[in-house]
Amino acid sequence: MHLDVLDLRNFYYRTQLGRAAQKAVRDRVLGLWPAGQAEMTGLTVVGFGFAVPLLRPYLEHARRVIGLMPAAQGVMPWPAGLPNVSVLCDETRWPLETGMVDRLVVIHGLETSNNAGALMAEAWRVLGPGGRALLIVPNRAGLWAPRENTPFGFGRPYTLGQLDAQARAAGFVPERHAAALYIPPSHRRFWLRSAPMWERMGQRVSGLLAAGVVMLEVSKQVQAPRRGLGEVVRRPLRVLEGQARPSAEPV
Repeated sequence: MHLDVLDLRNFYYRTQLGRAAQKAVRDRVLGLWPAGQAEMTGLTVVGFGFAVPLLRPYLEHARRVIGLMPAAQGVMPWPAGLPNVSVLCDETRWPLETGMVDRLVVIHGLETSNNAGALMAEAWRVLGPGGRALLIVPNRAGLWAPRENTPFGFGRPYTLGQLDAQARAAGFVPERHAAALYIPPSHRRFWLRSAPMWERMGQRVSGLLAAGVVMLEVSKQVQAPRRGLGEVVRRPLRVLEGQARPSAEPV
């Protein structure tokens, strides 16, 4: 069950808790994938689900940025004040060429999908060899998953082990994991003002235990075709063809 795009927009852009959550997750993503010119020049960056709040830092230096939004969720124009790069699509049929994506961010997409396996297969298809995806899902053991007053309380929350297994089943190679969103899911000013402190403390002390989301970075590795002497000979040469076969009878 996908959330409505208006509910997602209102949470992330019109509530203090949503803005705090956006900053906490985006800062962690930027720690894994810096948005500088040296790192992003020439790369195509794509987000699926409702990833656009995390993609804005990449607009300046990436070659192309695209926000894919599933049809069951709905779409909104993004980014504000700039040419639109958001696209409505079927969650298992993305309007992208095979192998064209260098970096892919999935958030509010995997846990709400009706066919997570097919979604992961589509992510595999669009990534180029050596491309990387960052899967961000609600943490089953965290404080946010049981709370339905935020987008992280919908769909199927994951443990890191479950997310790792699903990525491997789709053919991805897990590279590293991270976590974010340690602030309690409360609209009270005290918690909102102390959000940066909670994120710093969470990264140092609690690891995945109390995090609202878990993140898994995966890569697409494609083996080179076997050539030359390594190929299997399908029809070995018969150098003795035409020769008389040895007889077992005594001469």
